[in-house]
Amino acid sequence: MSEDWQGSFPAEYDSWAKTELTESRQDVLAQRPALVALWAGSPYAKEFHTPRGHQYAVADVTQTLRTADGSGDAACWTCKTPDVPRLMDLHGENGFAAHTFAQLGEGMGNAVGCADCHAPGSGELALSRPHAVNAMNKVKQPFEQQSVAMQGAQTCGQCHVTYYFQPEEDNKVNIPWIFGSTADDIEKYLDTRRFYDWVHPVSGVAVIKARHPEYEHWSRSQHAKLEVTCVTCHMPERQDDNGRVYQDHQIGSAMANFDVACAGCHSSQSQLELRLAESKAAIDAARTEVEALLVQAHFEAGAAWGAGAQWEQMQPALTDIRHAQWRWDFATSSHGTYAHNPEEGLALLATARRQANMARARLEMVLEMYGVDEVTYPDLSSKQSAQQALGIHLPELEDEKRRFIEQQVKDHWPAATQRGY
Repeated sequence: MSEDWQGSFPAEYDSWAKTELTESRQDVLAQRPALVALWAGSPYAKEFHTPRGHQYAVADVTQTLRTADGSGDAACWTCKTPDVPRLMDLHGENGFAAHTFAQLGEGMGNAVGCADCHAPGSGELALSRPHAVNAMNKVKQPFEQQSVAMQGAQTCGQCHVTYYFQPEEDNKVNIPWIFGSTADDIEKYLDTRRFYDWVHPVSGVAVIKARHPEYEHWSRSQHAKLEVTCVTCHMPERQDDNGRVYQDHQIGSAMANFDVACAGCHSSQSQLELRLAESKAAIDAARTEVEALLVQAHFEAGAAWGAGAQWEQMQPALTDIRHAQWRWDFATSSHGTYAHNPEEGLALLATARRQANMARARLEMVLEMYGVDEVTYPDLSSKQSAQQALGIHLPELEDEKRRFIEQQVKDHWPAATQRGY
């Protein structure tokens, strides 16, 4: 599909093809085993890696343990391939979502590419996902009325954004910006709807999950006010051998592009790197503290239930945990909050810390009421010990995935679903 642009935009195409070079990734659950406890009861507790280049989007969602045997939602494909808009045209947006993940796998032959962000065969920017068009209209930023710079940000934001699967609409993707795009606004909307992604198996908390809200964080940053966008920093302008200026589509770190992306405003790369390192360290320290508090709160709630606590006694603490975990997740599930909007990230984590402490204070009173003076917490020294403590049997999940790949994917699905595996 992206080959349709190659003749007219050779430099852009060649740089896009190099996203295949961004192939390394890290196991986030191994780095932070506490996440297994926080995400227990959801697919995220099975496997969670840092993202790779766009060329791997289709393969990674196919191969991850999170999509299991393919019986889950087709909406998991929504941002992984330009084949999605084509299939939405064929089936309708709801009809697409009403399929299972596996039912549409044979049609997913193209990695994230030109058609995701551009009109057919053109360099003109376009939103290819209906949920993105609707979302930008909700916050009164209709795509067609934006500057070219802001349109570029919105094309990135159609996928680099938080969302949920809308249960009354066949679990199609919806961006929950009815009241706005802050964590508070989205929480208000989800609470009003009494929505939850899953129920935590230990605490009984109705968890809401943030998913990489890069656009939301960036939209309230100083960069956004100056129309310095995702494209400015991650897809800077370059010149080809003939002197033609083009946008580099080998999306990567802004620091690797300092001279062309940052030097116009920042005089010193070393000073900027120091500021970013300090912001990252502050966010990492704050999130580590909040994660520990949340794990304790979940297991203290579990102990209270086990002692015979009643709903009316537990509900305030469970709501505090829900809201604290939401803010922690909104601050940390975004790729690069420390660069995009560290002030917002730290503010969210500070509020999450207060809410988690409030939950624990409420639970302390409940536990005291029922004579519980000791709570057992899980061993979170490693991913393996955390998963074992939460009843996640990785060998069984891996066997299930292998059978799915061998029986359904290997000889039947396009090569894009197996790139790098």
